[in-house]
Amino acid sequence: MPVPLRISLLILLAAGAAAGWWFFGRADQGAANLMLFGNVDVREVELAFRQPGRLESMAFEEGARVRQGDLLAELDARPYRDALAAADAAHELAAAQLEKLRNGNRPQEIQRAAAEVDLFTALEKRLAAEVKRQTELATSQFASQQELDKVLADYDEAASGLVMAQQSHSLQREGARREDIRAAEASLAAAEATMAQAQTALDDTRLVAPANGIVLARILEPGSMVTAQTPVYTLALPDPVYIRAFAAEPQLGQVAPGTPVWVTTDGSNKVYAGVVGFVSPKAEFTPKAVETTSLRTDLVYRLRIIVPQGDEQLRQGMPVTIEVLPGGDAPAPPG
Repeated sequence: MPVPLRISLLILLAAGAAAGWWFFGRADQGAANLMLFGNVDVREVELAFRQPGRLESMAFEEGARVRQGDLLAELDARPYRDALAAADAAHELAAAQLEKLRNGNRPQEIQRAAAEVDLFTALEKRLAAEVKRQTELATSQFASQQELDKVLADYDEAASGLVMAQQSHSLQREGARREDIRAAEASLAAAEATMAQAQTALDDTRLVAPANGIVLARILEPGSMVTAQTPVYTLALPDPVYIRAFAAEPQLGQVAPGTPVWVTTDGSNKVYAGVVGFVSPKAEFTPKAVETTSLRTDLVYRLRIIVPQGDEQLRQGMPVTIEVLPGGDAPAPPG
C-alpha cells in the first residue's frame, strides 16, 4: 500500500476514534443522572352532604375550577330551619325556668306568707287568753266543760296553723332547692346541645369546596333526593401534583426522600421541578425463594414525586419522565 494512502487511512481512523469518544463520552455525561418513568397521580375526593334531603341547587359543571370555600351545592334547608327554630324555643324555655329558680319567689309571695304568720300568731295569742279564761270559769263552775273543750280545740288548730304558716314563710324565703336548680341547669345544657346540633345540621345543607380543585364529575342534579354520604361531586386536587414511579433496589440510594427531580412529559418541552416525597418500605412483589443477583435487581419500590407547581398539562395517568438530580439544592428547571 502506498505511504500516502496509509497515512490517510490512519488520519481517518484517528478522527473517527476522536468523534466516537466525543459523542459517547458526552452521552455518558449527559446520562449521568438517574432516569425513571412514572405516571401522574392526581388526588380525587368525593364530596357529599352529611345530612339527607332534596338537592336544591348545583353551582358548577364538570371541568370548572373551584377555590377553597366556594359553595358547590345546597339542600332544601326548610326542614332544618324549622328544627333549629324548635330547638331555639326549647332553649329559651329551659333558660327561663332556670332563671325563675335562681331568682327565687316574688316579694309579694314572701310578704303574703309573713302576713299569714302574723295572722296565726294573733289568733293563737287570742285563743290562749280565751283558754285561760274558760279554764278559770270552768273551775268556778261558771262555764261548762263543753265550752272549755271547744276553746281548747280552737287553740290547737290555731297553733298548728301558726306552725304551717311559719314553715311556708321559711320555704318562700329560701327559694328553690339546690337539686332543682342543678336539674334546671342540666336541662338548659341539653337544650343548648340540641340547638347546636340543629345549627350544625342546617350548616351541613351547604356543600363547600374543601380545597382548590377541578370538578371531575357532576354526579347528581337538582331535585334529586340524597341520603347522607351520597356523592354529589368528584373533585380533583391538582396542587400539589403527585407522580407515581418505581425504582429498582440498587437505585434506592439515589432517590431518598427530599431528592430534587425534574419532570417532563412526552407532549411538552416544559420541565417541572419536583422532589421525592415518599419511598415505599416494601417491594411491590415477593422475591423468589432462591435469590440470584439478577432476581434481586427485579425488585421495585414505589416512589411518590411531589410537584408543588403543577398545571393543567399534568393530567391523571399521563406518562412522565423523571430525572433524578444529584444531592444538594436543585437547579432551576431549564426553559
